[in-house]
Amino acid sequence: MKPFAYQAPGDAATAVRSVAADPAAVFLGGGTNLVDHLKLGVAAPDLIVDVTAATSNEITDDGAGGLRIGAAVPNSELAADRRVRDRYPVVAQALLSGASGQLRNMATTGGNPLQRTRCVYFQDVTTPCNKRKSGSGCSAIGGYTRYHAILGASEQCIATHPSDLAVALAALDAEVRVLGAAGERGIPFVDLHRLPGEHPELDTVLEHGELILSIDLPPLPMAARSAYRKVRDRASYAFALVSVAAAVDVADGIVRDARIAFGGVAHKPWRATKAEESLRGAPASDDSYRAAAQTELAGAQAQDGIDGGNAFKILLLTRTLVATLRDLAHEET
Repeated sequence: MKPFAYQAPGDAATAVRSVAADPAAVFLGGGTNLVDHLKLGVAAPDLIVDVTAATSNEITDDGAGGLRIGAAVPNSELAADRRVRDRYPVVAQALLSGASGQLRNMATTGGNPLQRTRCVYFQDVTTPCNKRKSGSGCSAIGGYTRYHAILGASEQCIATHPSDLAVALAALDAEVRVLGAAGERGIPFVDLHRLPGEHPELDTVLEHGELILSIDLPPLPMAARSAYRKVRDRASYAFALVSVAAAVDVADGIVRDARIAFGGVAHKPWRATKAEESLRGAPASDDSYRAAAQTELAGAQAQDGIDGGNAFKILLLTRTLVATLRDLAHEET
């Protein structure tokens, strides 16, 4: 591990100034992702700025039915909060489906969505990886592709985003509040992450030195009927092959509105806007849910690989969406 300097400022402005002034500086939250990368040699910063005391660890009501979640709130506390469990069960379920109890105690709300891909080639510094070193090539293409993208991939990268929480936040139209050298701004959560394009080394739209202060969950009554369903290779402590975060509003057997996002299928949490539009005004039936999935996945491109590829994800995701929406519609009746 490369030696580095360490700072732990007591306020966000000082933390931002320190990182913005040094291109080789990074923020540290719970460290559950960064520490792994330090050990693997994937990350080699000159300066680590610990922001656990510089950002809020509180969950506050916004007065209109929404919640503001401080960036330093541990994942375990967010999942256990009664307001979250009642108003946004999809968030609690997504958090509890990830990692382990010990890691959830350390991982932060601001850091969780910024975790980097678990692509085995990205984490293996002996292999070429455009995300780790731009222009070096993508070893995943034609390699082990079981966990890789079927939506939004490019010739430069087919990696997927690993966060479960991020999928739920994308479905709920959350907003991220960030502070940078140019001041504070809000970013719609669906716009926080990038598709790989020609620059897979860039995971998000954040400028260097921009720090997440909080994540705002908007008032959304239909989110009280929401769920997160994750399909993985083992029952716990595994990343998603596919996942679905969904909320629906059903009345008299008709879908009045829906919010849907997919995980495990793209470089970013995939907001399924085509599926949502397909469902509005449609009967609350398996046929409608299946048609919505097929509409969203019409442009999906499976990856070939030495492990047999990942074409199975298209059918698996369709079935996962149908099962999730069926359960939620049943709760509404």
